[in-house]
Amino acid sequence: MGKDIEKLLNRANRLYNAMQYKKAAKIFTSLGNSYVNLGDYETAKVCFFNATKSYLEIEKFFQSIDSLRNAGGTSLFNNNFIEAFDFYKTALDYVPNLKNSSDRYYNFLLFSCLSYLCLLIKGRQEEGLNLVKKFKNYVDDRYFKENSLIRLVKDLTIAINDKKIKYLEKIEHDFQKFNFREPEKILAKKALVLVNTYNSLKTNLSLDKEVYTTNELITLTLEINTKPLLDISDYLFYNYQINELIITKIGIKISDNFTTQKKPELPIILKPGQIHKFIFKIKPHFQLEKPFIGPILLTSELDGKLIFYHTTSQLLTPNLISPPPSLDVSIKNLRPPLIDKTFPLEILIENKSEGEALDLNVEVDFPDEMKVMRGTLKKQIYSLKPNEDIKWEINLKPLEAGDYTIKIDTTFKDPDSNQIVETKEFPFSIKL
Repeated sequence: MGKDIEKLLNRANRLYNAMQYKKAAKIFTSLGNSYVNLGDYETAKVCFFNATKSYLEIEKFFQSIDSLRNAGGTSLFNNNFIEAFDFYKTALDYVPNLKNSSDRYYNFLLFSCLSYLCLLIKGRQEEGLNLVKKFKNYVDDRYFKENSLIRLVKDLTIAINDKKIKYLEKIEHDFQKFNFREPEKILAKKALVLVNTYNSLKTNLSLDKEVYTTNELITLTLEINTKPLLDISDYLFYNYQINELIITKIGIKISDNFTTQKKPELPIILKPGQIHKFIFKIKPHFQLEKPFIGPILLTSELDGKLIFYHTTSQLLTPNLISPPPSLDVSIKNLRPPLIDKTFPLEILIENKSEGEALDLNVEVDFPDEMKVMRGTLKKQIYSLKPNEDIKWEINLKPLEAGDYTIKIDTTFKDPDSNQIVETKEFPFSIKL
């Protein structure tokens, strides 16, 4: 059988070279069907394409368009969807040459629909929709609206945009009306698998805390549950086994006061039924009236062939507050402390935090063995802003040698009127 096919192929090429295009086209078409039955789709594609060229030589446009449809089918058998799209798009260029208006209308919608399906499963849905809209202008308005292929495109679009599974069920119910050939049926069912995956995939966003300050990292978790993919694989109508879901890219929308510090390493391959958690680290920089995290856009592939974009529905609004102020307190001898000799002690209060300290009260407590000669032991300050400080001197006279403790109490409020009390103790030695 192989030698007979090879002889026919040589004969068809000789006929083409001899400009006997009609005979050559018939043999190329017959050979294409034979190679399809043998599973040799690459050779079948070449035969159908040669049949197209032969028919074009004698301006048999109807037959040439049909040959391009067959060539596209061989590409679909090989999962080469963009190559199939190229064949269908080429066919659309020849449709205006058809004399019968009904034939023109039918083929405009058939090849624009097939082109849409090819682009849909490669993640280029909008491009496919624009192509269908373009050829709407070449078709009678009533014919366009009542055509089953246009209803297929509309139902898929609604199923994607509104995430409504019932429109996929509607397509399944009307499937025989589309009059698809075998590879085109496989293409359409793969589109259904892809849209069903898009609609069924379960995702959840969560934060590790309820309240954050602007100097804390936010931990965001994206959980993906692929259990629904098991049901899709078990659905007999699709006749498609999902082996893996590949996450190739993750995009996250955040408000202007956030930056992403850490993203998951990609790609990630998930098996159907698996639950996976992606961890993000997000840095807040300043407060905003309405901060947000999400949605997240996933670029995904089924088995490395079918591409789709999944957008999570959640929008998280982290509760972001200013960090509570904290004060640094220190003391410094301006001269060595000696018994019965007065020396100045400097007290320094610094706000090195990001929050403002309000209604600040400072009280210093010295042991009885240190007599205060001059200076105040209490300070009241309305506000100490970030990077501001206050210092003052107190003159002391040590009365006895020994190791003592100086205690400084600070009481203040944060910008949210929460009161903060801090006590600092400093060891202090008096020597003879």
